[in-house]
Amino acid sequence: MPVKEKTVNPVKTLIESADVAPRSRRPRGLVPEIVTALEGDMAEGKLLPGDKLPTEAALMARFEVSRTVVREAISRMQAAGRVETRHGIGTFVIARTEQLPAFHIAPQDMATVADVIAVLELRISLESEAASMAAQRRDDVHLAAMAAALASFEAAIQANSDAVPSDFQFHMEVARATGNRHFADLMTYLGAVIIPRTRLKTASEAPEGRLTYLRRVHHEHESIYCAIRDRDAEAARAAMRTHLANSRERLRRAQLANPSMSVQ
Repeated sequence: MPVKEKTVNPVKTLIESADVAPRSRRPRGLVPEIVTALEGDMAEGKLLPGDKLPTEAALMARFEVSRTVVREAISRMQAAGRVETRHGIGTFVIARTEQLPAFHIAPQDMATVADVIAVLELRISLESEAASMAAQRRDDVHLAAMAAALASFEAAIQANSDAVPSDFQFHMEVARATGNRHFADLMTYLGAVIIPRTRLKTASEAPEGRLTYLRRVHHEHESIYCAIRDRDAEAARAAMRTHLANSRERLRRAQLANPSMSVQ
C-alpha cells in the first residue's frame, strides 16, 4: 500500500520557523532586561569599547528569547549610543560620550494621545516614501526578513502577546530594504516607542476586540509586504500610508469615544 505523502502548509511552516520567545513574560519586559544585562557587562569591563557583542544566536540562548527581542534590545542600545552595528561584520561597543543623539523620541515625549498621533503623522511622511523605495530596491534577503517579522507577528497574536517587537521589526526591515542606511538609523533612534501599543492599550480596548484588531494590523502589514515583493512602488507607498493613517484614525476615534484616555 503506497505511503501517503504528508502535505506541508507553507504559511504554518513559516510561522513555526519564526523565533518565538519560549518565556511567558511579555516581550516589552524582556528587552530592558537584556539592555540592563549588557550594560552591566560593559560597566564591569567584560565588554570594552571596540569589543564585538556576542552573536544574535548567542544572546538568544543566554536570555532565552527570540531573535526579534534581541534585535529590539540592540536597537535601543544603538539609540542610546552604546553600540554600533557594522553591516556584515557585527555589533560593537563604542565609547560612551556625553553627547546625545541629535534627534530622539523618548517615552516621556509620548505623554499624551495627541503626542502619539503627532508621531504617527511624522511616520506617515517618512515610512510611506521608505516603502516606495523598498519596493524598488529590495532583494530576496530583505523579503525574507520581512516575511520572518510577519510570521513572528502572527505567532505573537496566537501567544496572546501585544506583538510590539515584531511590529517594530517589520517596519525596521522595510526601512533597511530602502538601501539608504539613514532610514534605518532614524528608525533605530525612534525605537519601538513609536508603536502606539507601547503607550496605549489600543489592542485590548479596541471595540472590535484584541484579536480582530491585531489581525487587521497584520493584514495591513501583509499588503505592504506584497506590494514590496511585487516591486510596485506606488502600491507600497499607498499601503504604508493607509496602514499608518488607519492607526491615526483609530486613535482619534478612541479619543473621541473616551476623552479621558491616557497613555501608559
